[in-house]
Amino acid sequence: MVTNEFERIDLENLRKRTSEKWITYPPDILPAFVAEMDFPLAPAIRRCLIDATERSDCGYAGLVDLAPAFCDFALRKFGWTIDEKFVIGLPDVMAGVTEALEALTQPGAGVVINPPVYPPFFEVIRAAQREVVEVPLMRDAGGVYGLDLDGLERAFAAGAQAYLLCSPHNPVGAVWPREKLAQAAALARRYNVLVIADEIHAPLTMPGVAYVPFLSVAEEGSRCIALLSASKAWNIPGLKCALAVAGSDAVLKTMIGHLNVSPSNVRFRIGQFGALASAAAFRDESGWLDDLREYLDSNRRLLKDLLRDRFPAARYHMPQATYLAWIDCADLGIGNDPARVFLKRGRVALERGYKFGSQGSSYVRLNFGTSRTILREIVDRMSAAMRD
Repeated sequence: MVTNEFERIDLENLRKRTSEKWITYPPDILPAFVAEMDFPLAPAIRRCLIDATERSDCGYAGLVDLAPAFCDFALRKFGWTIDEKFVIGLPDVMAGVTEALEALTQPGAGVVINPPVYPPFFEVIRAAQREVVEVPLMRDAGGVYGLDLDGLERAFAAGAQAYLLCSPHNPVGAVWPREKLAQAAALARRYNVLVIADEIHAPLTMPGVAYVPFLSVAEEGSRCIALLSASKAWNIPGLKCALAVAGSDAVLKTMIGHLNVSPSNVRFRIGQFGALASAAAFRDESGWLDDLREYLDSNRRLLKDLLRDRFPAARYHMPQATYLAWIDCADLGIGNDPARVFLKRGRVALERGYKFGSQGSSYVRLNFGTSRTILREIVDRMSAAMRD
């Protein structure tokens, strides 16, 4: 167990880091916004990077072990069997979205997303000269989010060419049930819609929650592609490595052909350290990932208790995956941009909800991928903001 290692982190050492999370705001601001965890590197990754440095293995990424390591991981963790030939190396998931849209859809094509959703979805679709088509998530009487299958069918029938699915979902933390994913896959096949499944948070489901790979429910030969990375679960986004899994021979052929002539030189933007560290992460069977998931599980529960005690009017449904909490502050009486209030009065930086679409107005996204001590400090500062 490495719970003590997760808990031993402290702000003094964290503030020595120079990543985006720790340099965006002045030192008196406690950052809990960007999706970057505070924990030390997994031992397997630390050893891998030290070994690579000692042998000066810093050239262009070779990707020697990435595909087999991921295929082994997918089978072991998800029961998902993948032929290595369908795995394509990428620098990051959003680069994969861009390349898939450019290779497999036409300029001006409608691309469906389910807001509130990861803000770069809006940006990358527009940058690729495609059109955003919003089919917002549904909410039941208890406030639990779900996919709007009727809305998807209307958008597909109206001519959308692609569906950018977030699974598990950021920011709401939902893990979509197999039945709903299968229905979405059937609709996409009926209307010949390309599905691009961003599954970057797949390794971070909470204990007892089963992640369902989209490609595992899609019919053979469907127009779909999954995008994954070790970057979130092992906290290595700066090392630049991800992968795509093509859902058919036709998708694979088109993607490879596109990447071979793409001016973006995607393959040369993959980091060698990213490829090595990702393979080491996928190969690691030490139990570190399971320990992390258990620790995050305890943090999401602690956060629920803290919010209930300090902010009984706030609405928070514990996520089924990720280390991100989506909190509705509408009834706190601090306006449609509560993150601004918490920043100004409490000196704590949370992600602004409106960035995830208009449906995120009055929400904040809080990163609980930190120690329990720091998590309590985050909520203490939020509480102080409400007293001023």
